[in-house]
Formats: sequence, C-alpha cells, structure tokens
Amino acid sequence: MEDELEDNKQQNNCGNLVCEPPTDDPVRVYADGIYDLFHFGHARSLEQAKKSFPNSYLLVGCCNDEVTHKYKGKTVMTDKERYESLCHCKWVDEVIPNAPWVITQEFLDKHKIDYVAHDSLPYADASGAGKDVYEFVKAVGKFKETKRTEGISTSDIIMRIVKDYNQYVLRNLDRGYSRKELGVSYVKARLAITYLFLQMQYIFFGTFYSSDNSLEKRLRVNRGLKKLREKVQKHQEKVEEKIETVKKQRNIWVENADRLVAGFLEMFEESCHKMVSTLNPSHDKNVIRK
Repeated sequence: MEDELEDNKQQNNCGNLVCEPPTDDPVRVYADGIYDLFHFGHARSLEQAKKSFPNSYLLVGCCNDEVTHKYKGKTVMTDKERYESLCHCKWVDEVIPNAPWVITQEFLDKHKIDYVAHDSLPYADASGAGKDVYEFVKAVGKFKETKRTEGISTSDIIMRIVKDYNQYVLRNLDRGYSRKELGVSYVKARLAITYLFLQMQYIFFGTFYSSDNSLEKRLRVNRGLKKLREKVQKHQEKVEEKIETVKKQRNIWVENADRLVAGFLEMFEESCHKMVSTLNPSHDKNVIRK
C-alpha cells in the first residue's frame, strides 16, 4: 500500500512532493489569502489555480478581520467587502469565509480539498505555529505552485496613496467630501494645498531651468508660475480674512454675552423685588425705614 502511495507522488521544481490528481471528479483546488483592495494580481493568481488542472473546482478561503488584524495588520476593506469581491471573480467557484490562518488536515478533509495553490515563497506564520503556513500541505504533496504578478500588490497600492496623501485629500475635498469625513483638520487641509503648490513650483522651476527648453517655452512656464502664485496668494488672503472674521465674531459674541448676562441679572433682580413687594407691601416700608 505504501509503495502504491509513493507511486502516486512526484516531485515539482521546488522539490516538494505532489500527489497525482483524481481522474473522475473535478479536482478541488484551494487558494487562500486576505485579498484586500482586490486587484489583477489577485485575479491572475486565482486564474493560475483554476487552470492548474483541466477539470477543477476552485475554492477560495478568505480570513476574517479579527484574524487578519491580529496576524497581518489593518485592512482597508472589511471582511464582508473582501468576500464580496472574490464572489465577482470569474475564476472562483466557491468562497470560504472565516478561513483559518494555518491549513490543517481537518480543514482539508472538511472541504474535500485535493490541492492548495499559492506561490512557493515561504509565508511566515505570525501565529507562531511554524516558519511557513504552507509547510504542512507541502510535506503531504498537496501544494500547487502559482506565480506572483510583479509590480502590483495591496501594499504597493497603499504606498501610492500614502505617498500622494495631500493630493488625494484635495481630490476628495473637490469632490464634496468634508474635512470631518476625511478625518483631516483645517490646518491639514491648508497644508495639503501648500504642499501641492510647492510641488507645482518645483515642476515649473525644473522646467524653467532645463537647458533643453526654448526661450519661448521658458517664458510661457514663467507666466504660468506667476499666475499660480497669484492664485495661491488670493486663496491665502481669503483664508486670513475668514480667520479675522471669526475672531471679530468671537469678540462681538463675548461682548454681547456680557451685556446679555448683566441685563438678565438686572431684570431678574428687579422682577424679584416687584414680586416681593406685591406679596408683602410692608416690605418697601421696612426697607425705607432701615
């Protein structure tokens, strides 16, 4: 029996044992991941997993927020959004939510998984169970290698957003989002505008002083820079005017508040005096006598 099992195994390019696929039913291939900000790199890896056998059924596991945030870090999309994204990928036959961080034999048996597809690089097990979360499936010959797509990843996309943070703040402010919705203060919004101006200034100056440009082009760029400076200056003046208006309104409010409080106390005291006089007419006589 052991000899028969060995005959059904072969080695792939990485030296891992690979079992022979079943010949009657569709081969059940499993791929897992976080799939945050689902992009074409994710889709290509799932396409490879789906096409790893002529007749296959692709199951895709996706970890929930609790597990992901614990072992990998914060995601942009919620787990439900990530599940939904996978459902709309044409290569996926079934989505398994709340997937485990580390694959076990029990999980393979439960879902009748024949192979697990992923790229061959060791994926560090942050849970502390081992050096590679796919170590077990590689050892039992149920691992199918896929290739990563260079130049695209969720981390790369987040890095682009962080790098151009100020421009995206301005972009969404222009589209009607409030500072509160974006989680930015008034100061941060103004800094974003200043930062964009400095970037434009750098581009203009770089073009202006380039030896490859004609005099006419330099003059045109210089005029553009002058207009940009005037526009920013006008904007800054408007901001300063608003700040001064707010200060004046505050001072007026404080002065009015003082007057209102003093007037209220005076009226209250007078009303109390009249009420006492009405209830006790002898009160005024006693006050005069005193």
